Formats: sequence, C-alpha cells, structure tokens
Amino acid sequence: MSGVVAILSVLIGAGLGLVFYGGLWYTVLRLATTEHPVLLTLGSFWIRLAVVLTAFVVLTREGVEYAVMAMAGFILGRLAVSKFVPARRPVAKCT
Repeated sequence: MSGVVAILSVLIGAGLGLVFYGGLWYTVLRLATTEHPVLLTLGSFWIRLAVVLTAFVVLTREGVEYAVMAMAGFILGRLAVSKFVPARRPVAKCT
C-alpha cells in the first residue's frame, strides 16, 4: 500500500466517522422537538449504519489493509466530533 492510498483511506474513515457521529449528535439534538422520537432514532441509526457499512464493505473488497486504515480514521472522526460538540452543562436541581 502506498502512502497516498493509506492517507486517503484514513481520510475516508475520518469522513465516515464525522458523518456517523455527527449524525448521532444531530439526532440527539432533534429528539426533544420531534413528534416521532422513535422513528427519528431508528431511522437515523439505520441510515448511518447503512452508509458506514457500505463504505467499509467496499474498502474491505479492495483489501483488508484499506479497511484497517479507514477504521483508524473512523476513530479519529469520532474524536473530532467529541472535541467540537459543546459539552452539556449540568443543571442545578432545587430541592
């Protein structure tokens, strides 16, 4: 595997991680305002899963090393979303 292909695999994985975990974050934000939270949750999950699995199957058919590099990028994508999503502040409870 050349260096360019390895970097491209990591970038594809990072993009998949951003799509998957960014979509999860967006879904959680919308749960409070939607009329059908179960439909939103399940629909979001299945769409995100289909996109990521399809990409990983295609990468695996090209070679396992591509999928491994993409998985490393996927983890980096998750870390990026975790870093840039604003942290929830704890709400003080009055008793």
